[in-house]
Amino acid sequence: MKKIILIITVLFTVNIIAQDSKKNSTKNTIEVKKDKGLPLKAERKININTDEGTWMSLDISPDGKTIVFDMLGDLYLLPIEGGNAKRITEGLAFDSNPKFSPDGEDLLFVSDRTGGPNVWIINLATKDSTQVTKGDTYNIQAAEWTPDGNYIISSRGNRNVKLNMHHRDGGKGTILIKTPANLKTVEPAFGKDERYIWYSKRTGSWQYNAKFPQYQLAKYDRETGKSKTMTSRYGSAFSPTLSSNGKWLVYGTRWNDKTGLIARELKTGSEKWLAYPIQKDDQESQATLGVLPAMTFTPDSQNLLTSYGGKIYSIPIDGGDAKNIAFNVNEDIELGPRLKFNYPIEDKDYVTANHI
Repeated sequence: MKKIILIITVLFTVNIIAQDSKKNSTKNTIEVKKDKGLPLKAERKININTDEGTWMSLDISPDGKTIVFDMLGDLYLLPIEGGNAKRITEGLAFDSNPKFSPDGEDLLFVSDRTGGPNVWIINLATKDSTQVTKGDTYNIQAAEWTPDGNYIISSRGNRNVKLNMHHRDGGKGTILIKTPANLKTVEPAFGKDERYIWYSKRTGSWQYNAKFPQYQLAKYDRETGKSKTMTSRYGSAFSPTLSSNGKWLVYGTRWNDKTGLIARELKTGSEKWLAYPIQKDDQESQATLGVLPAMTFTPDSQNLLTSYGGKIYSIPIDGGDAKNIAFNVNEDIELGPRLKFNYPIEDKDYVTANHI
C-alpha cells in the first residue's frame, strides 16, 4: 500500500513540474515575441529629388509663416512662400497628418514607429518626441488639437472608427461617440467655437460598388454629448475644414465622377464650388489617411491651403485662381532590404505552370 502511495505521489509531482515547465516556456516565448520589435531594418537608401508628392496632408503655423506637410512617411517644413522643404522626421516609420499646436511650438502627428499607428507629439525646438496613445492595434487615422492645446481628439479603430479624447500627456482616453456601434467617425476638426467638434461620419466601414451617399458631415456638442448632421449631399460630404473667423466651412464631395471642394458660408448656409476637380477621394475604401488629404485655412481666413495633382495650392476663399506654392524635396530616403530573388527558367518547349 505504501508503495502504491509513493508511486502516485511521484507521478503527481512530475505532472506539476511538467506544467510549471510548460508555463515558464510559454511565458518565455511571449516575452521573446514582445521584445522582438519592428522586423525591418534600414539597409539601403534612395535619393528623392522632386517638386511633386502624392496625398500630402498639410497644416500652417499660427503665425502663418510655415507649412508642414507629409510625404512618403516623413514630415517636412516649408516657408509659406515656397522653396526647399526641410525634413524633420525620417526612418522607416510612416509619419503622417501633422498639425501645429495652437502655440506653434509642437507638432501633432500619427506614426507607426512602435508597431501600430499612434498619436505622437514632437517639439520643434528640441526635436524631442512624446507618444500620446499606446496601442499596437489602435489604428489612429487622424488627430487634432483642442483650441486650448491641452487635449487631443483622434479617430481610432479598425472598421467602425470612433472619436476619442486624450490629454496631451497621455492616458487611456475617452470615447466621445459610442453608439451606434457601426457608426464610423473620422477627420475631427475645430472652428471658432471650441464647443463643437466637426467630423465625417458613415455607417459601416466600406464596401465594393458602394452606393452614394457614403459620408456626411456632423458636429459633436462637447457640452451635451450629442451630434447633429450638417450635410445631405448625394455625392457625400467629408474632410471638414473651418476658418478661424467662424465664417467658412470647406469640405470635399463627389460630383459625377470627379471630386471637388465646396465652400459654405456658415451664417447664411449658401454654398459654392471652391475647386473642381481636384484629386480622387478615398470614400470607397477604408480611408486610413483620411477621405482627402488634410487641408487648412491661413490664419487670416482668406485662403485655403490644400494639395492635389502633386502640388500645394493656396485658394482665395472669396474667388480667384489657385496659387501654386512650389516646393522641392531633395533627401536620401531609408528603405528596408531589397526583396529580389533570381529564379532560373529553363528554355524548353513545355513548362509546368505553378501559378496562373
